[in-house]
Amino acid sequence: MESIHPHFKLILGSSSIARRKILTDMGYQFTLMSADIDEKSIRKDKPEELVLALAEAKAEAIMRRIPDGDNIEEDKSTLLITCDQVVVYEDAVREKPSSVEEAREYIRGYSKGHTATVSSVAVTNLKTGLRKSGVDRVETYFNEIPEETIEKLIEEGTVLKVAGALLIEHPLILPCVKEVAGTTDSVMGLPKELTEKLIKEVLAMASI
Repeated sequence: MESIHPHFKLILGSSSIARRKILTDMGYQFTLMSADIDEKSIRKDKPEELVLALAEAKAEAIMRRIPDGDNIEEDKSTLLITCDQVVVYEDAVREKPSSVEEAREYIRGYSKGHTATVSSVAVTNLKTGLRKSGVDRVETYFNEIPEETIEKLIEEGTVLKVAGALLIEHPLILPCVKEVAGTTDSVMGLPKELTEKLIKEVLAMASI
């Protein structure tokens, strides 16, 4: 696919398949890198502060792995996108479940209830060091989630790898979603509107 943004290069600092698909759907060509950080070592009181801190920590970790001048062309800016997400349920922050039982408990709690996803995006210009970041919050409301559905999700295993064991785009969960107050792409981990806004802001800063 030919990039529609030839004046800059893009690196997605995430191993998430959902984020990769969203960024591709947005029309971007990009390379992939992932950050190896101890997420549990970074704690903040508010979910918005936590996801911002984690996205920025991921950016710093990836930048340390890129040798000076590598991946950076004189005539192009190279932008690095890093992200994080937590689920907030009854004021408690939920990250990736630590066990099958915890994932099962999480999903049971969403049945006939609601939860929120708090997603962060950080865009760093590797050429200038400039960074802009932001947060998007979405509320999701559920109908009843049958026990059979929960067990199928657990058996498949994907829910064990995502914040709050929450995958509203999953074919098994989608029929149980009553309402999404926000955008599905944000719940999936990469809010399109925020990402576009941050890319434009960082590029504008580079041209000043």
